[in-house]
Amino acid sequence: MGKRIGIEVSQAVAVAVKLSRAEIISAYPITPQTHIVEDLSKIVANGELEAVFIPVESEHSAMSAAIGAAAVGARTYTATSAQGLALMHELMFITSTMRMPVVMTIVNRALSAPINIWNDHSDIMAERDANWIQIFAENGQEATDLSICAFKIAEDPSVLLPVGINLDGFILSHVIEPVEFPEQAMVDDFLPAFKPPLTLDPSKPVTMGPVGIPEIYTEAKYQAEQALLASKAYIAQTLKQWGEKTGREYNLVEKNGDPEAKTVFVTMGALGETAMTAIEELNTQGRKVSQVRVRLWRPFPIEEFIEACKGATRLIVIDRAMSPGAVRGPVAEDIVNVFYGRPNAPEIINIIAGLGGRDVSVCDFIDMYERAEAGKLPGNYTVWGVMSHAE
Repeated sequence: MGKRIGIEVSQAVAVAVKLSRAEIISAYPITPQTHIVEDLSKIVANGELEAVFIPVESEHSAMSAAIGAAAVGARTYTATSAQGLALMHELMFITSTMRMPVVMTIVNRALSAPINIWNDHSDIMAERDANWIQIFAENGQEATDLSICAFKIAEDPSVLLPVGINLDGFILSHVIEPVEFPEQAMVDDFLPAFKPPLTLDPSKPVTMGPVGIPEIYTEAKYQAEQALLASKAYIAQTLKQWGEKTGREYNLVEKNGDPEAKTVFVTMGALGETAMTAIEELNTQGRKVSQVRVRLWRPFPIEEFIEACKGATRLIVIDRAMSPGAVRGPVAEDIVNVFYGRPNAPEIINIIAGLGGRDVSVCDFIDMYERAEAGKLPGNYTVWGVMSHAE
């Protein structure tokens, strides 16, 4: 049994990286991610973790250093948010197609302009096609456990892809929650030392990421995408193994609420726990409503999601980012594609909520449910707090 303490979630993530025995940490501060790398700098400086801490001059350099570290066979970690993630954009694609198993915590924050340091998912949705494994945590315990699992997933020879662990800025990263930390011996047993199949070594020279002429570029991108799709099975296996060791098993998709419900909320990230409270309240009133929470965003768990939504006639999909010029938010668009052409496909109502950190309360979720039941959420999407209250 591990030690259970009250701790800020950002600090808990830093402890998880320490328990994972990261060897290279490249870091640049940006709100609301800074507490993670601040704590890791102290952990390394105090001798609690035998690692090299590289303070770089920008987020672009942070990912560049991470790529180089992974290329020589080091267990590598970095973290960022918002504009920092945007500055990494060029390197995100390089990391994945070069099959570098970097683990990064993305403390989700709104993208400017206007300048906004609060939470939504616009930063990671701008990177959704970078071919990274993307996982969302709902609470501090998940953020801790999934961070350890991320190294095992990324480094497995069948995967060899970067992994992003997403946690909502401030509403999760800066809150103090009870977190149970596993013993170091257990983590060492679960997460063996990284043994890369190929490294940069002067004694055995290789070239990584050379020019991809037209005759090979398509094949390289296709192989990386197929590796991403194939990683789903190993992700599920790893989370199951973690559950066997800790009693905390995480599924790619989770469901709660009335099992007979025809109306189902779909959420991703920490806001799902607020929705969960609203659904419990609605259930106590005798209203049949449930919730499907997406934990694995990329690769999207299509079969598991369809099974979780079985019997539903209406999905209320909550997006935390807009997709300007499109007809829905990014999560809703994926879900429409999942059900396209399938018999008895549910009605999909898209609500874009919580942009720039705007509060979304239990009462808001109850209001969403009542408006959906009354047919008062027309159109492809509703921006909650603007379109929803226009009348």
